[in-house]
Amino acid sequence: MPIYNKLVRDRIPEIIESGGKTCSTAILNNEEYIKELKNKSFEELEEYVNADNDKDAIEELADLLEIIHALAECHGASIEKVEEVRQKKAAKRGAFKVKIFLIEVEDE
Repeated sequence: MPIYNKLVRDRIPEIIESGGKTCSTAILNNEEYIKELKNKSFEELEEYVNADNDKDAIEELADLLEIIHALAECHGASIEKVEEVRQKKAAKRGAFKVKIFLIEVEDE
């Protein structure tokens, strides 16, 4: 029997059981939940980095966005608040649309 020991989406146990299998789960406390969301974010980011086509990349970005929604809630914010902060930072420091690659800065 495979052992996963990882955070999964809410309906995964139901989906496993509908396939005729059984699984064991636990409900995490808030500290454990944030830790596992952070771990999951690395997992999903790696899957995004390794995606070799646009369809798979979008799927992984959607997974990352789901994690961002959950983390925002953990930190007492809505995704709208996160978007507001993103927009303010973009207005102040720019976004990543121009594709600027900084090579070096000369110290005087």
